[in-house]
Amino acid sequence: MSEKKTLSALQHEVDAYISQFKEGYFPPMELLARLTEELGELSREVQHKYGAKKKKHTEVEKELAEELGDFFFVLICLANAEGIDLQETLQNVLHKYNTRDKDRWTKKED
Repeated sequence: MSEKKTLSALQHEVDAYISQFKEGYFPPMELLARLTEELGELSREVQHKYGAKKKKHTEVEKELAEELGDFFFVLICLANAEGIDLQETLQNVLHKYNTRDKDRWTKKED
């Protein structure tokens, strides 16, 4: 595996990949459908690994990391297509959780 990259760098890398093709990014509704599909595949792996519903012997078992990667790729595509900076967005969400929800859960003892 190569060096660790920032979320912004990953968004640029995905954009460079997609920009090679005339078709470019899919429309938002199609990206949302693909994101939902990838979430379903991720859910199936989590259910198989941790839940009561195991896969049939004819179904291929995949790694959670692979399914998360597929989901994340499509999520980045959706963000890029909509001009959303995920790094900035995530920082804003973390700030919200660290302020609004700072006392919501029981903190661990030091």
